[in-house]
Amino acid sequence: MDDKPREPRRGVRRRVLLASVAGCAVLGGVLVLLPLGQGAPPATTPQARALAAVTSGVPAALPGLEALVEERERHLERRPEDARAWAVLGSARVEQGLRLADPAYWPRAEKALRTSLRLRPQGNAPALRGLAALANARRDFAEAREWGEAARKLEPGRWTTYPLLIEASRGLGDHEETGRLLEKLTALRAGPAVMARAAAVYRDRGWREDAAAKLADAASAAGEPAERAAYLERAGQLAWERGDRQDALRHFREAVRIDPDQRAAQAGQGRALASLGRKTEALSAYRAALAKHPRPEYALELGELYESLGLKQAARAQYGVVRERVRVAAAHGADEDLVLGRLEADHGDAGDAVRRLRAEWNRQPSTEVADALGWALHRAGRHEAALPFAVRATEGTEGGGVRSALFVFHRGMIERSLERYGAARRHLQEALRINPWFSPLSVPRAKAALARLGEPSVQAGPESS
Repeated sequence: MDDKPREPRRGVRRRVLLASVAGCAVLGGVLVLLPLGQGAPPATTPQARALAAVTSGVPAALPGLEALVEERERHLERRPEDARAWAVLGSARVEQGLRLADPAYWPRAEKALRTSLRLRPQGNAPALRGLAALANARRDFAEAREWGEAARKLEPGRWTTYPLLIEASRGLGDHEETGRLLEKLTALRAGPAVMARAAAVYRDRGWREDAAAKLADAASAAGEPAERAAYLERAGQLAWERGDRQDALRHFREAVRIDPDQRAAQAGQGRALASLGRKTEALSAYRAALAKHPRPEYALELGELYESLGLKQAARAQYGVVRERVRVAAAHGADEDLVLGRLEADHGDAGDAVRRLRAEWNRQPSTEVADALGWALHRAGRHEAALPFAVRATEGTEGGGVRSALFVFHRGMIERSLERYGAARRHLQEALRINPWFSPLSVPRAKAALARLGEPSVQAGPESS
């Protein structure tokens, strides 16, 4: 779980970036090779920029996506046998659903993509990539891997398949495969989208400095505002995870300034503002994010903020929003059992949380699911069964390289319940070192638990670890 960088340092990264942009122009966030000395291509329409982004798997502006969908729909009214247009339409709807946090887009996206496959059942890699992106969006990572591998078999040198496979492997907790896929991706392509994908993998390994450097480079090199805003939002998340509230808030604000539709950054502002004691502003930021991007995890965060302020009725209302959003997602083929399990473990039926998260673990055993299942088992009183999952979520040797204050807090509280007081003290202290403001409800609990544990007693001899 150390923070020591293990990748080539910034000088090498700069040389790679300079090499990647020599003789290139940026179009819709995609690096397009041009003959040396040739100027940038002429300005394009919003839908053309969205098309370039969607077909390359980078964030697209919401207005451009809407224009692209409308243009493809009109085109398909005239040419309903155009398999490629159906693939583009389906992929654009996947991206729309992600940008709007609206799972109602998933069935329409699937229909378009499967229509493309029906019209062109052989060699249709764009439709296969679209289906992989859709499965990732639905959190069905096993299916995403199947579609992605089918696309890679058709086009092994197409770099845009690899980010989809990396996301699927991360969701399945397959860290070795994730590393192999990243090596292949970086051998095929350089540029901001690849840097951002590498940053996510580095973050999972606990290499926070390298992840932050990659995201900074990605944001600097991004060609479109929506793409740059997305990378700034991710940089804000990294800053928040290491407890740098001001830096996180700066990144989140800049992301929203560049792209007002960047609602994840608005939720991030709520998180950072709450930790700075600016509760009214935090509540406003969360409400604004939820109004246009109703992710269930944002409703859970807002509910916990309400609860920390003593507003129990408002908190219960938000927990109800979480359950409703999960129900709607399930009706459209999406899996949000991870966030629902977290909600039930802390604010509902811990036994139900265990059942849901055990099934989730059997489907896709990621680090996040290991942490959530371990905590649910603890909350259900099954502390011995909980500990191996907490260790899995926090030990780099077990795959849990990410430095998460919440995960380490969970481990410390489980160890305290097992009377492993030395280990509990170490992990609770570590959680507060990683991010002293990681949760408005859990931070006070961590401090109270440490106060009850007190300092280790010399007379009592070595503590159980």
